[in-house]
Amino acid sequence: MTNDIPKQGRSDIPQQGAETFDGIVLVDKPAGPTSHDVVAAIRRRFGFLKVGHGGTLDPQATGLLVILIGRGTGFADRFMGSDKTYAGCMRLGISTDTQDAQGKILEERDWTGVTRERLEEEMNKWRGDVYQTPPMVSAVKIDGVALYRRARRGEVVEREPRLIHIYEFRLTEFDPPRVHFHLRCTKGTYVRTICADIGEALGCGAHLESLRRLACGECRVEDALPLDSILSMDRETLRSHIIPAARLPISRSP
Repeated sequence: MTNDIPKQGRSDIPQQGAETFDGIVLVDKPAGPTSHDVVAAIRRRFGFLKVGHGGTLDPQATGLLVILIGRGTGFADRFMGSDKTYAGCMRLGISTDTQDAQGKILEERDWTGVTRERLEEEMNKWRGDVYQTPPMVSAVKIDGVALYRRARRGEVVEREPRLIHIYEFRLTEFDPPRVHFHLRCTKGTYVRTICADIGEALGCGAHLESLRRLACGECRVEDALPLDSILSMDRETLRSHIIPAARLPISRSP
């Protein structure tokens, strides 16, 4: 996967006093760059010393990325622990080694027997408290090594299932082999793994074709700015879009 954030525009601003910019800025991340790429681009553009994010988005996922600046980085755990809301597209009939559209195709199977009713039956099984095994291509660490690094070496290791909670999981469009859905869940939920598991339950396989994060706690993508717009701002313009630490909207869904 390539980083499509331009390298030009490196800040010549001295990195002194940068932490007077304390709080968060809401970014609508495009497909392509990693969450770390976005953090690095904002740090480089504005000369900030401390920049982080409130929860990773996969490179090809789009939508809300909470960027933490200055003392706002102290709220990282609280944002990462917030509930998340997504809109996604599941592609029936194709299984991949990463459970998403970026992986290598492992198998193609007939999906034509899948009905709306059968799909919704499997989706309903995911509502409430469920245990989910993290995928090998993930940032979860075992013995200090991220699973995705082990996966690159061709290793497969035992992973402990983790308890997650799905508040809402509903079908929004049934147009097989593509089906669109809305999902609201707790932290640590792997949406691509849900898609892959549903595909196996249906007997046709599936993967996550696209994903957009709509919300993180009380923060909404409607209030976010496109990354390229942020990178075109000067520091004072950006300041007007930073939510101060004292007003940070952090909560969990009931």
